[in-house]
Amino acid sequence: MNNSENNKPVGIPENAYRELKPGEKYVPVMSPMENVPEVNIWSVAWGLLMAVLFSGAAAYLGLKIGQVFEAAIPIAIIAVGVSTVAKRSKALGENIIIQSIGSTSGSVVAGAIFTIPALYILELEVQFFQVFMASILGGFLGILFLIPFRKYFVAEMHGKFPFPEATATTEVLVAGEKGSGQAKVLVIAGLIGGIYDFMIATFSAWTEEVSTRIIGIGEKVATDFKLLFKVNIGAAVMGLGYIIGLKYAAIIAAGSFLAWYVFIPVFAYLGDFITMPIGAGVTTLIKDMSAEQIFFNYVRHIGIGGIAMAGLIGIIKSSGIIKSAFVLGYNEIFGKKHESGSALRTNRDLSMGIIAAGILAVAVVIFIFFMFGVVHNIGHAFIGLAIVLIISFLFTTVAANAIAIVGSNPVSGMTLMTLILSSVVLVSVGLSGPAGMVSALIIGGVVCTALSVAGAFITDLKVGYWLGASPYKQEKWKFLGTALSAVTVAGVILILNDTYGFVGPDALVAPQANAMAAVLKPLMSNQPAPWMLYIAGALMALLLNMIGIPALAFALGVYLPLELNTPVLIGGMIAHFVSTRSKDEQLNKARRERGTLIASGFIAGGALLGVISALIKFVQNSMGAPDWAIEGWADSHGAEVLGLVMFIGICIYMIWDSMKAKKEDI
Repeated sequence: MNNSENNKPVGIPENAYRELKPGEKYVPVMSPMENVPEVNIWSVAWGLLMAVLFSGAAAYLGLKIGQVFEAAIPIAIIAVGVSTVAKRSKALGENIIIQSIGSTSGSVVAGAIFTIPALYILELEVQFFQVFMASILGGFLGILFLIPFRKYFVAEMHGKFPFPEATATTEVLVAGEKGSGQAKVLVIAGLIGGIYDFMIATFSAWTEEVSTRIIGIGEKVATDFKLLFKVNIGAAVMGLGYIIGLKYAAIIAAGSFLAWYVFIPVFAYLGDFITMPIGAGVTTLIKDMSAEQIFFNYVRHIGIGGIAMAGLIGIIKSSGIIKSAFVLGYNEIFGKKHESGSALRTNRDLSMGIIAAGILAVAVVIFIFFMFGVVHNIGHAFIGLAIVLIISFLFTTVAANAIAIVGSNPVSGMTLMTLILSSVVLVSVGLSGPAGMVSALIIGGVVCTALSVAGAFITDLKVGYWLGASPYKQEKWKFLGTALSAVTVAGVILILNDTYGFVGPDALVAPQANAMAAVLKPLMSNQPAPWMLYIAGALMALLLNMIGIPALAFALGVYLPLELNTPVLIGGMIAHFVSTRSKDEQLNKARRERGTLIASGFIAGGALLGVISALIKFVQNSMGAPDWAIEGWADSHGAEVLGLVMFIGICIYMIWDSMKAKKEDI
């Protein structure tokens, strides 16, 4: 499939995305018979740089808005851009390695930020080495557990799974090899979105969110009836909604609207007749609470129950795949030996002997880490290790299957279940209180990272399969990217805690970590937990599943704050608008893809400059220097009006620039 003159690919094979006919074989873009440049100083150095940059960016954005963006597409675009500027020939193999190493960032970040900030929220001691060890060990375990299942997911199930994220990444890499100007679009959007969000975060040039309280009647309705509309006006959040698309953005927003326009008003109405505070740690009457306080103290627990049940439903639905994957892995490790040296490079994995030895080594290190760094008890350390190994293995295929079908990993729901199980087990063996909470959260952090990395890695391997990369090289160098990402995210979390904190009025949102803390504290402290609200959320998820609505996306909408879900919906609506204006489907596709580049730029630029803003504030706080923010302006009526105007402007820009696409761009 190569051009004889310049050896550049001419496009994805026609049978890449469909099931193969009997006797038909898939031949990737790069010939399996040819040794192509893949691993060298250029690709490894750029991959590691991307791992560091996007680990910091993803950690900031994830803690700020509760969503970790997928780094694969932005990194793929950057890889294409730098190889084009450097005029490297046959760069496709190198770009795959850059993307594969660098994209570890988002998955390692998700594993850390969904659990570790809960230690701060619960006012427990947090040490750098605990965050680092939980991230690196979980990441290594996820890679090792997934490799035996690679052939099943990427080859044996060819054409049966859509792999949306892998498809988009593959198209970007091939388009870049054909000499498109996509990198330029990304850079411009990155500068615009980055500067836009930097002005908010660093200078408070305008408010970060707008609500209906901006007008008098809106303030009255919010006070009297607990009804209000809020939207975060960050460019990165809106860009995230564009990539998610209207379907899932609408489902997430629907969950949020149910929470804010049904559940909160109902609680407020009943609260008028309740004369005592309800709930652990609650000291305010419901009738005296704002809509935000009702959401925080009551409604979000319904979302937590929904997330947990949605994860359980996913496991039950995937039981057949888990069984098949287990059999495949067993046969690979203990079955007949194959001569790996005689296999085509595109069919070679790390040997099962190496995988088995790696799993054993990681298990030993996890035990030592738990024994001397977490629980300080040999029996508790063995129990923690057993929980990590069993749940990580069972849920690895669930994570990979979710990524393969919908492109999103329900890792937060699965981790929540891990925490509940860990807490019940640890309490039963006498480990409770602060020590029990630390132990459960570190165990959850290892499992969460393992599942997150495993789910994301199947995307990288599918990209490599379509394009003709050597999987054993992707697998080998994935470990280095994971290690560097673990170091970076551990440092970023500590910096962000010192800069913003995870508790208080201006703290980082960290919604998943707050959910973990909310579930864990009553279990470990013998306090009453809102079990009826959890059960209500679980029943809600069951009902949603019965009528065919993705329960996890809806439950996340119920749990996440309204202001974070509304810009996601706006981004999804823009994506739908720009991709349906023409009767020419090719033109619609070109516009949608250009919009994806712009959205990726908004996300990457906003998140990266967000990290820089956090570093600036960290330095200012450390040195006692004055804050650059305009004092008092961000909370003013004028700043809110200006913010609304700026947000409308950046939405118009995205629509205008996306509509500039031409059919020949794809």
